[in-house]
Amino acid sequence: MFNPRLLREIRARFHHVAKCPYQGARAYFENAGGSLRLKTAAKVAAKLSELPDNQGRDNPASHALVRMIETGRRDMMEFLGAAHNDKAGGRVFVGESGTECLFRVIRAAMLGAPAGGRALGGALEHPATRSAARQWAAHAGREYHVIAHDPQTCALGAADYRRALTADTRVVTVIQTSPVAGVSVDVAAVCREVRGIAPDCFIIVDGIQHAPHGGVDVKALGADAYAVSGYKIFSRHNYGFAWVSKRLAELPHDKLDGTAADHWELGTRDTAAYAAFSEVAAYLDWLGAHFTKSAGRRARLLAAGEAIVAHEKHLIEAMLRGCRSKKGLTEMPKVIIIAGADNPRREGLVSLAVRGVPSAQVVRALSERGVRVHIRKNDYFSANILDPLHMTDCVRVSVCHYNSEAEVARFLGAMEEIVGG
Repeated sequence: MFNPRLLREIRARFHHVAKCPYQGARAYFENAGGSLRLKTAAKVAAKLSELPDNQGRDNPASHALVRMIETGRRDMMEFLGAAHNDKAGGRVFVGESGTECLFRVIRAAMLGAPAGGRALGGALEHPATRSAARQWAAHAGREYHVIAHDPQTCALGAADYRRALTADTRVVTVIQTSPVAGVSVDVAAVCREVRGIAPDCFIIVDGIQHAPHGGVDVKALGADAYAVSGYKIFSRHNYGFAWVSKRLAELPHDKLDGTAADHWELGTRDTAAYAAFSEVAAYLDWLGAHFTKSAGRRARLLAAGEAIVAHEKHLIEAMLRGCRSKKGLTEMPKVIIIAGADNPRREGLVSLAVRGVPSAQVVRALSERGVRVHIRKNDYFSANILDPLHMTDCVRVSVCHYNSEAEVARFLGAMEEIVGG
């Protein structure tokens, strides 16, 4: 867990940490729906929105924008562990959202892979990959197979993929962390299984939920694409970005005539998206410097990820087992923990239900007590988790590294009042 002084410094770098401009004082546990915003990211985005200039012109403002975009690209690549000098090549591109990036990448892979064969995805996945894979597999004339997860633990592992893999598997999608269950997948192990049976398969990873909660290393994963959303990782709405390997980048895809074979961006770029992410990278660099003496920036980014994992693990354990004289969720008989309380692959959130109390009522009661959470309903976003459990809804309580143990205690105290002991 972060020491108190460092946690104060961390919290001071974000807007609206303890107080909502509309609600007043509150503890923010809605991070899976969008993280708090770094002050520096919001500031640079606002400043750039004032400018009329575009990149590609011969004037000082345009030159400055081009430099910011190029710096942003380098920062995205370094954050993902895919530096510009990587011999394997690859590109990073920005789109309107992480979902849009995933749809574009999956479409290119489905239509560009050799004819025939099949595509695989996991039932744990968000519709950003499931919907895209189902739609474009049909267009490509491929069978699309969904691999079931364990409904009680939400586990989906390499062995599950191995049983479904065939030598003619052309495209595989994987989610790194479920935004409903908070359960992570060992993506590197899945990729190893895929490469062992179908070495030329395109592997596409949805990293949107994972990225704010730990380090990312696309080279170590062995995938062909990895997508992130800006609003989930301390930045802003209206952009996402994805890394694509060299071989995937050069598949046929939407692009303007005359551009390079691996060019993916369409139209004039929003410089603020790149500049805002550069502020995220700078913040993680600062945080990581508290945990490593390394002079290398990539090492500091990874150290930040490891520190975030450790702090959030402490908060989750406090939420489940109790802290500061407050009972934990596991000590409240009416509370049901989705994916189980003792799940080793839990990351960043706890989803729960209260016996006899509708989740909407729990969310409202927590809000009245100054705790912000969110309901997940049995709809196209969450049915994959809730349907197998015969549940209509649940409450998602999502932490981030700027949350404190005191906020967890506030949440637990509110829950005790709501569930009645």
